[in-house]
Amino acid sequence: MTVDIEKTGPEGVPPTPSAGPEAIKAIPVRHWGRYVSAVVAIALFGLVVYAFSQGKINWDAIPDYFFDERILDGVKETLLLTLVSMAIGIIGGIVLAVMRLSKNPVTSSIAWFYIWFFRGTPVLVQLFVWFNLGLVFETINLGFYQDEWSDFMTPFLTALLGLGLNEAAYMAEICRAGLLSVDEGQTEASHALGMSHNKTLRRIVIPQAMRVIVPPTGNEVINMLKTTSLVAAVQFTELFRQAQNIGSTSGAPVEMFFLAAAWYLLLTSVLSVGQYYLERYYARGSTRTLPPTPLQKIKSSVFSVRRPKGVSA
Repeated sequence: MTVDIEKTGPEGVPPTPSAGPEAIKAIPVRHWGRYVSAVVAIALFGLVVYAFSQGKINWDAIPDYFFDERILDGVKETLLLTLVSMAIGIIGGIVLAVMRLSKNPVTSSIAWFYIWFFRGTPVLVQLFVWFNLGLVFETINLGFYQDEWSDFMTPFLTALLGLGLNEAAYMAEICRAGLLSVDEGQTEASHALGMSHNKTLRRIVIPQAMRVIVPPTGNEVINMLKTTSLVAAVQFTELFRQAQNIGSTSGAPVEMFFLAAAWYLLLTSVLSVGQYYLERYYARGSTRTLPPTPLQKIKSSVFSVRRPKGVSA
């Protein structure tokens, strides 16, 4: 009987087991397409910057007028118009959504017609209609209120009606989609427990529907902020109209348009952060872990850079 020296050693003693297989050296795959696309994107961006640098643009006029009193007044009017118009749109949208889902054919048909009309016509056309109704109505008579149409339909009221009523049609569809996303079994269970239809909506349906309603509503708020620039056509002095007025008197109209664009970017960025935290709030209970906040992302990235190699988190 022969002895396998390689397996048992020279004296029949088993050899010391090895430390284990060698570590696999993973070589990442090089994605050359990513490098090429990055170079092309940087080149295109450089061309755009170079093209704008050739123009006779007075860039110093933008910081000079950025905090001008007229611009700040325009920002305040823009924010006020956005908030009030969205309030009208949200309240009207909820009412229209409930009417649309009603089993009453009259209320359902009225809601459908409203949504069909206001979503099917441009908001700028609606603004001009409200603004020029004084050409066909000399006075307004509501029974308890009577006045000249030109005194009643101010530019601010024109902007509110044009933006708010139009937004209500879009919010109605958003709210309707959120209400339909809730399982009907929960509504039936609440009715079986003796809850009324209105109480079921307030306590059961609407809180769950908010997870579906909040994200598109945040987009509508941001879109409303930008849409307010259209009311300059009906002589309402918000941010864009103020920038136009300053540009016509200062001799820097293009620069003032860039200034208005910078303010819109700043305001929409702030609203986007608020939308993120609101979505995060209503995501509680639907996900196991909430998405990190922007501050948490910054802290994690900073600590990951400072952490020495070989030290685990």
